Amino acid sequence: MQTYIFYVTGMHCKSCVFITEDELSMVPSITKAQSDLVSETVEITGEFGEKEPTSIAEELSVLLQPHGYTLSVEKPAAKSSRKDFLLAFPIALGFIMAFVLLQKTGFVNLIDASNVSYGTAFLIGIIASLSTCMAVVGGLVLSLSASFAQEGDKWRPQALFHVGRLVSFFLLGGVIGSLGARFTLNTSGIFILSFVVGIVMLILGINLLNIFPWAKKLQPSMPKFFSRHALEVTKLNHALTPLLIGTATFFLPCGFTQSMQIYTLGTGSFLTGAFTMFAFALGTLPVLALISFSSFSIQESKQAGVFFKTAGLIVIAFALFNLINSLVVIGFIRPVFNF
Repeated sequence: MQTYIFYVTGMHCKSCVFITEDELSMVPSITKAQSDLVSETVEITGEFGEKEPTSIAEELSVLLQPHGYTLSVEKPAAKSSRKDFLLAFPIALGFIMAFVLLQKTGFVNLIDASNVSYGTAFLIGIIASLSTCMAVVGGLVLSLSASFAQEGDKWRPQALFHVGRLVSFFLLGGVIGSLGARFTLNTSGIFILSFVVGIVMLILGINLLNIFPWAKKLQPSMPKFFSRHALEVTKLNHALTPLLIGTATFFLPCGFTQSMQIYTLGTGSFLTGAFTMFAFALGTLPVLALISFSSFSIQESKQAGVFFKTAGLIVIAFALFNLINSLVVIGFIRPVFNF
């Protein structure tokens, strides 16, 4: 038995940990695979004969590439992100100004996390679809597309995936909302809910900037039981597998999805919870559909750094607005924003 540690390019959230471990564990010669998000490495134990580590990394990278990951023996050189930030700042500022204008029209409720509108949920979905977390779902879509394309079936599996995703987000969002009906939230409860959503969004935004590796540990995630079983669904070989994969994405440890699930719990209503999660899933649809029916990949795009950093700055601004407003609600500070 031999043990090797490889660097993983493309890791960015806890979904990546589950996916890399799950895919590598399926290799007959590997007995154990353990990924680490902070160091962006994977420790592999197995029988590899006389193969060189470089050769092993190349062979396993072929298996992981559909999900956007590659293995290497040496740590990849850090890329300068200064140019990405120079482009990301004005783009993010433009989006934030547009959000404020939408706030004034009443279409979205940017500032008050205790009363998120469907328009806001839709916009958060758009941001999520351009983030690293949604890139994981994009990896599943690309893998699904490649698998069924070999059988000459390109459109039906993708359509089933998106239908399964939208329907499951509606129904499961309603279930979470109904569970929240058992709890009556007073002013303190609303403050806690708003503050937790704001903190989760802040952590997501910081992680998207990819400048503080230690922050990745702070990101909340679904219990491993749900995430593991959600990934096992992708291994099924059945005509309805795409539909099940679409449903399983509700349980993947994507921070954006979980922040919306936390809010939905506080709605106390099946319909409000259902339509909130449906609006969020609908916001992710355009980019995921582009990934499904074309060769587009966010992670492989030359502007991936700008995508992620722009999304990170927007999410941080969104989080700060909500954190400040939650403190205003309980009278801790005076109103800061006059809109």
